[in-house]
Amino acid sequence: QVQLVESGGGLVQPGGSLRLSCEASGIIFSITDMGWYRQAPGKQRELVAAITSGRITNYTDSAKGRFTISRDNAKNMVYLQMNSLQPDDTAVYYCNARLRVVPAAAPVDYWGKGTLVTVSS
Repeated sequence: QVQLVESGGGLVQPGGSLRLSCEASGIIFSITDMGWYRQAPGKQRELVAAITSGRITNYTDSAKGRFTISRDNAKNMVYLQMNSLQPDDTAVYYCNARLRVVPAAAPVDYWGKGTLVTVSS
């Protein structure tokens, strides 16, 4: 069984930084895309940043220039470095991985349970 576990959330003041980490574990043949999504209270879940196995990245406009996504393919981990955090960044952040558990299987999306990021003075 595949598990995604996030860590690194917490309370930070406006202008501060946090680094989120997510580890995928279990029976995994290969991981294609990995990403971070967030869901603020009363809002839909939205993509924050994504990265392919070849390390091509994609960011939502509000994250560009402030957040950096990276991954360690050998460790099945993805990271999100968040700088210049603002109250609007407050949300639960979810890790996503699109992966195959066996070579012949179609890739499937897996999700972590989320980590809360609160930006407040």
